[in-house]
Amino acid sequence: MIYICKKHLLFLILFSYLVVFFNGCSYSFTGASVPPHLKTIAIPISIDRSGSGEPDLSENFTNELINKFLDDNSLQIGERGKSDAILECTIVSLDDSPQIVSQGEDVTLRRVKITVKATYKDLVKKKTIFDRSFSNHGDYNNTGDITDDRPPAIETAIDKITEDILLGVVSNW
Repeated sequence: MIYICKKHLLFLILFSYLVVFFNGCSYSFTGASVPPHLKTIAIPISIDRSGSGEPDLSENFTNELINKFLDDNSLQIGERGKSDAILECTIVSLDDSPQIVSQGEDVTLRRVKITVKATYKDLVKKKTIFDRSFSNHGDYNNTGDITDDRPPAIETAIDKITEDILLGVVSNW
């Protein structure tokens, strides 16, 4: 037989109530959500107009964006001609700039900043929901080989910016 004191029993009841309450609530940044008539979204390969010469930038960006939508599950990924919506992205810039300059003017930290123009269209109602730019960054230490240090910073920037775009689509943020 398990013995539970009144104080612990009250805590368990309150905790259970909170779990049920919060599981029943949905969270949104603005209270908006995906319109109910939109079930699928096409995400074509992004265009890289950054001029950065970064290999596989558009493919890595597009794959991460698709993975964000797959994980979120608000909209199903569909084909361009058969989807309710489309999200077209153009990588406008990839800037790499010094962030921390140490004594002797040595750059010890650099920042990669990516800017993407995203256009989200409702193909059912034939209207543009948004057409705007998103920017985000990733930092890396400038102490070793740039070919080893820079790619993780680019991945971080891509991860952040694709999350921002997903939130823009699913919560009109």
